[in-house]
Amino acid sequence: MPLVSFAPPPLCLSFLSHLLPSLPPPVRDVDVPPLLRRRFILSGYRPPGLPLRCYILSLLQIHNQTLNVWSHLLAAVCITLRFTMFAVLRGGGILGFRLQGPEGQGFSLDAASLPLVLYVFSAVMYLSFSAAAHLFQSHSEQLHDWFIFLDSVGVAVFQYGCALALSVYSADAAWTQSMLGKVFLPGSALLAWLSFAACCYAKLHFHRLDPLNRKFVQLVPTSAGLLLVIGPLTQRLTAQQWSPAVMLHLLQVALFLLSFFFFSCPVPECFAPGRYDIIGHAHQLSHILSALGTLVQQEALFHDFLWRRPTLIRRFGEQRLLLVCSRTVWSRRV
Repeated sequence: MPLVSFAPPPLCLSFLSHLLPSLPPPVRDVDVPPLLRRRFILSGYRPPGLPLRCYILSLLQIHNQTLNVWSHLLAAVCITLRFTMFAVLRGGGILGFRLQGPEGQGFSLDAASLPLVLYVFSAVMYLSFSAAAHLFQSHSEQLHDWFIFLDSVGVAVFQYGCALALSVYSADAAWTQSMLGKVFLPGSALLAWLSFAACCYAKLHFHRLDPLNRKFVQLVPTSAGLLLVIGPLTQRLTAQQWSPAVMLHLLQVALFLLSFFFFSCPVPECFAPGRYDIIGHAHQLSHILSALGTLVQQEALFHDFLWRRPTLIRRFGEQRLLLVCSRTVWSRRV
């Protein structure tokens, strides 16, 4: 039996009963199919087979996916609002377009700011897809698989969007001209889609057979992609030049590594099954840390963007910037 009570506070009962009249209470793990269970999570599951509106209303219900949904949903809203504020305060051209003509009539594409725009879109995409996956995955096994695949697409697109922004705004010129710098973006694109394919294969092939093998197949390409994405920051993080941007990059790397650890290991629930069903299990910690890491990374990229923007076209060339950005747009359509 769980070691803590997961009932809402007494003062909230009457309010929730009026607001959520059609929602059944969460159930235990034995009441849902094996595919919809998590190891060491014994309760707090939403019953499968309910109408889709029930899972939408479960945004306001207490269950074992509540924090998973809200952490990434709120992070997507915060990233959008923060970027909008940054765009308004910093003036024209920050949104990928700029005014042109003697009287400021017409628009032209601003290649220097386009990677930042695509990064923000990819971040909002992965956070929104993740929130949707955790909101609807309890409906059925088929919908569970479909939304997990959608979540994997969002992660793959964000992985490339992150690599694009870091290589353009955050990498030193010496690193960009190195062998690793020259193959960085094609390698990031390849690893992003290998990660997506591995997650889909593991989910389909191993979900009823061996969860350890499934986790291994998922983690190998994901960890390789994570290490590659850190590549553009290595020289700046080891140069001991502690600017605000470097401090933010160091913090976001630490947050992403911690998120990866909790994604990989069922800690702390493996030590006390049932105690952390609603609050505190590993996947929730991974979600919160990844959301914080993305917010910190966006702030670091804002600093780097303002620092590097005047010289970007001269350094990379407009055609090259548009080419690497088009890969992100194409991957979203796929």
